[in-house]
Amino acid sequence: MILKIINSALILVAVFMGFKQGMAMVSGKPEMTAMFGKWGFDKTGLMINGIITIAASLMILFPKTFVWGNFLMAAGILLIICFHLADKDFKGVLIELPFLLLNGIIIYLQHPLKH
Repeated sequence: MILKIINSALILVAVFMGFKQGMAMVSGKPEMTAMFGKWGFDKTGLMINGIITIAASLMILFPKTFVWGNFLMAAGILLIICFHLADKDFKGVLIELPFLLLNGIIIYLQHPLKH
């Protein structure tokens, strides 16, 4: 029971962070535009990435799309990690790693409402 409560809290954190970052991408916040701009993303690409991030975070909430949502979220984080590695920005990699691990832990613990 305690594990389900912890997992629920982790899921809510992941959904909140994913939704927040997705909205920052869709709205074109200067930090997001600068970061993704150096990797060749224009406003449209950033907006599409943001929409996918928002969709992935919402998919995590539902048991049927839980794994796919986590997979999409982890793939987006892994993409960012790869770009940071290409730039030799290890601080950026270290910032993203806990979020990637969070998705892995959530998948391992499974959806709390799954039968």
